[in-house]
Amino acid sequence: MVSILYRSKRLQMARLKRLKKIHLHREGTHTLVGGLFILLALNALVYFGFECKLPFYILAVVSLVVYGIMVNFFRCPIRLFGQNTEKVVVAPADGKVVVVEEVDENDYFHDRRIMVSIFMSLVNVHANWYPVDGIVKQVSHQNGKFMKAWLPKASSDNERSTIIIETPEGVEIMTRQIAGAMARRIVTYASPGEDCYIDEHLGFIKFGSRVDVYLPLGTEILVKLGQTTTGNQTIIAKLK
Repeated sequence: MVSILYRSKRLQMARLKRLKKIHLHREGTHTLVGGLFILLALNALVYFGFECKLPFYILAVVSLVVYGIMVNFFRCPIRLFGQNTEKVVVAPADGKVVVVEEVDENDYFHDRRIMVSIFMSLVNVHANWYPVDGIVKQVSHQNGKFMKAWLPKASSDNERSTIIIETPEGVEIMTRQIAGAMARRIVTYASPGEDCYIDEHLGFIKFGSRVDVYLPLGTEILVKLGQTTTGNQTIIAKLK
């Protein structure tokens, strides 16, 4: 018991120190800069190319909306969980719960698990957070299809990155980033052997996607289908 409490305390202290490394995502830098240049160029061409300014006004409004969506997509809020993290599983992403069910997990555990899946739409924050404190045991990437992320087969057939985490209590959970029909790039920051903490970014998925969390049977699930989640804020489960 003493060792568990000590390790939990050490994890919390290290987590607070590493919060300083969290910053706005660099994943959108090239897209936002390039998009701004293209939109400005198009607006300039229309402004100077037509005597009637109505097309320019229409394009300007459309450009502002499109760029606003892009900025919204790449925003990366700094969030603090602010509660005890022992045996707690938090939502790894903003979005909507689309699956809560028992499934056969045959890639790593080879047994029955409870899968909680969160679908991220185009308007959601696409940063991903670690769902638990612990140690990263394994990270793998599988190429695959780009089906719609909310489909059941997306978990096994789509391109995906899988992260296995062992909690301070010795419980292993799996977090899986899944590409969707529009998502063409999965970014995973996790590395095997490193400590990981709630409040810290796990990765980023561009343009529509999904994150699955596989939990042991007997875990208390605290969310339901259709529920909206906030990454690093919503408690989705409590481990035994």
